[in-house]
Amino acid sequence: MGPSGSKLSLLDLIFQLFKPKSQPPKPAPSTAPSIEPAQIMNRRVLLISYNPVINETTGEQLFQHLGWRKPQALATDFILDLLRVSYGLARFEIVDNIERKEFPLLLDGYRYTAQEYLNVLHKIQPPHTPPMANYSAILQEHRILERVAQREIDEVWIFAFPYAGFYESAMGGKGAFWCNAHPIPDTDSCPRRFVVMGFSCERGVGEMLEAFGHRAESILEKTFSALPPERNLYRTFTLYDKIAPGQAHVGTIHYAPNSESDYDWGNPRFVRSACDDWYNFPHFQNLWREVNAAEWGNGDIRAHHLWWFKHLPHVGGRTHGISNNWWQYILDPNLVNV
Repeated sequence: MGPSGSKLSLLDLIFQLFKPKSQPPKPAPSTAPSIEPAQIMNRRVLLISYNPVINETTGEQLFQHLGWRKPQALATDFILDLLRVSYGLARFEIVDNIERKEFPLLLDGYRYTAQEYLNVLHKIQPPHTPPMANYSAILQEHRILERVAQREIDEVWIFAFPYAGFYESAMGGKGAFWCNAHPIPDTDSCPRRFVVMGFSCERGVGEMLEAFGHRAESILEKTFSALPPERNLYRTFTLYDKIAPGQAHVGTIHYAPNSESDYDWGNPRFVRSACDDWYNFPHFQNLWREVNAAEWGNGDIRAHHLWWFKHLPHVGGRTHGISNNWWQYILDPNLVNV
């Protein structure tokens, strides 16, 4: 209960995790330059869900017919996961929630009918080709370039389904770069970069975290791309035993420190890793120990990805000109020098 007797909201409970239990002592006066603090990143999201009507008589929609979770429920769990693993730095707010009761337009102007789509889903007929969604039509229909330019929104989350044609992530805007997909064409008129995430209601929060993880990998790769290898701390962060025997760190979204193939998150093999030392970043203590899948959920996709995100640097200051808070680049690609 709160001080007035009202119940605390779930977000209030999460925020309290980051509240210090006691006031720290005041630092002694110093003439040394202050350290750039880790910035809390507030991002405004436009959520668009495609949940087509499949029975015109009853009004039943696809997600309900197939027993899939609602986009808002998935988004809420996803937002809370990112808030927790970023130590309170990544704060997403859905400022507009639009439901489309139709199939999205594909690149060549094709739109599935309900029966055609169910036939594809049940492998009665092949999916339509070309398979990609028409991003340009969606951006124009929802005035996304204008809304991003005017800072009404910072990014877009699209919830759909298999064969809807959306990338896990893609970037648009002036200076957009690879974000697990090629930049969205014809978006240079927008002065700000933005990311469009593509999620499927057939899947869970673990798969949403994977899509976001690939976004993080792409953006951090670009952030560190100008540095020589010996200063590229992101490359060090992603080392795993298969490519660096005995020198594993945290690994990648697909490869845990001991993985021997993509998605091999349940491997019981022990390997030497410096993953714990990333909690000390940027003041490494040369900590190494033997780890295996018990550290990251024994093969559970959501558990591994949460473990991976928790190791990302999230503190004040800069190292080699790069902020020690890597979350600020992942959430706001406009901060990346290109």
